[in-house]
Amino acid sequence: MLTLLISFIFGSVFAVSLMSLTGVFLLSLHQAFLRKALLTLVSFAVGALFANVFLHILPEIVETTDNLHTAFGFVLLGIVFSFAIEKFIHWHHCHTLECEHAHPLGIMMLVGDGVHNFMDGMLIATTYLVDIQLGIATTIAVILHEIPQEIGDFAVLLHSGFSRSRALYWNFASALTAFLGAVAVLGLEVSIHGIEEVLLPIVAGNFLYIAGSDLIPELHKGSRSTNAILQLVAMIAGIVLMYGISA
Repeated sequence: MLTLLISFIFGSVFAVSLMSLTGVFLLSLHQAFLRKALLTLVSFAVGALFANVFLHILPEIVETTDNLHTAFGFVLLGIVFSFAIEKFIHWHHCHTLECEHAHPLGIMMLVGDGVHNFMDGMLIATTYLVDIQLGIATTIAVILHEIPQEIGDFAVLLHSGFSRSRALYWNFASALTAFLGAVAVLGLEVSIHGIEEVLLPIVAGNFLYIAGSDLIPELHKGSRSTNAILQLVAMIAGIVLMYGISA
């Protein structure tokens, strides 16, 4: 069982890491189409992240904890922790093609991206330790968030002077820090049994912060009603996807 669980964890982390390669392929698409597609993907990710929290993670916390007050305190801690990372490690990711000023230096972006991917590995490993189905749902939610993020990050690296091959290499290298995050959680589980009961609420807080503070503001930048309808439909589709996993 342990071998199967580890296989799921590292297989999922590898799948998420592969999303770093999407930028080089999708940036070749027509710019107008890609802009619309990115916002649709962001909307889909918002729905999936929120639904994963409210349909999977929080119900799991309620069922397994004896102290909801403490557990929801850790959810709040997850939000504050995410805010701190964004402020002090320049974690804010680009989810559009017009974000050159978000990361004035490509190296700075890679460092922030590495920290973010380390956290992704921790999130995925934590949820798999609780339940395999929860781990799969979390992996899907992370992948949906990673696709528009990685396209934006790749565009920033090119703008910062990286060649396509160097941008691809370093973006993928940064993505591999997710494995370190997964290993860290597995190590903590060995030394501190039940650590996932502390980490799971922090995962919920992190997802709430990403969806509410990092992604939704991107969707408010456009004002056309047709775009708003498309974004709403995509958001609902993300929720339906997560609901289907929990059914």
